[in-house]
Amino acid sequence: MKILMVLTSHDKLGDTGKKTGFWLEEFAAPYYVFQDAGAEIVLASPKGGQPPVDPTSDQPDAQTDATRRFKADDAAQAALADTVTLKSVDADGFDAIFYPGGHGPLWDLAGDADSKRLIEVFAGSDRPVGAVCHAPAVLRDTVASNGKPLVSGRKVTGFTNTEEEAAGLTDVVPFLVEDMLKANGGDYSKGDDWAEYVLVDGKLVTGQNPASSSEAARAVLKLLK
Repeated sequence: MKILMVLTSHDKLGDTGKKTGFWLEEFAAPYYVFQDAGAEIVLASPKGGQPPVDPTSDQPDAQTDATRRFKADDAAQAALADTVTLKSVDADGFDAIFYPGGHGPLWDLAGDADSKRLIEVFAGSDRPVGAVCHAPAVLRDTVASNGKPLVSGRKVTGFTNTEEEAAGLTDVVPFLVEDMLKANGGDYSKGDDWAEYVLVDGKLVTGQNPASSSEAARAVLKLLK
């Protein structure tokens, strides 16, 4: 079992002068769900190398069992520091693709041609595609074999407008994940803000927020069994 995890390379939070990137829990929790299941994990990002961690996700109050495990795991840290470039990745040989969130993907992965290519290959060959929190943004430009948006008519979730409002970034982000999924014809639904909520539609797995990270990864694994 071989799983591709794709992280953002984008570190600027709009014009705020603040940093962003991927959300640590949304990487660490799925990483260990996959690793503990015996999966081989390959990490990729648009620019390769070390992807930027959203500093807010590394604050003391954001730590979880998974993030603490990651901080004590030299091998995982070395793997993260050496992601391969997205354009170098061939979908052949991988069983699933998974995207951790954070605000970064809204700026780079949402419009990345290599990301789009990979998602469409995985979806077209009936292999699981997973994305959590802001990462369903990567589905924005993807299309299904029928030419319609990949999420059209599919049950999907992602970071809610009210969660974005609570984060104070509604006017900073280039687009709202909830609005985009609805505009693309997705059958969008959500749970309570900040509570675990994961949807599976065929081989498409989406999670609403950081609390949904582990369950989204477990849903991908279930599809591989």
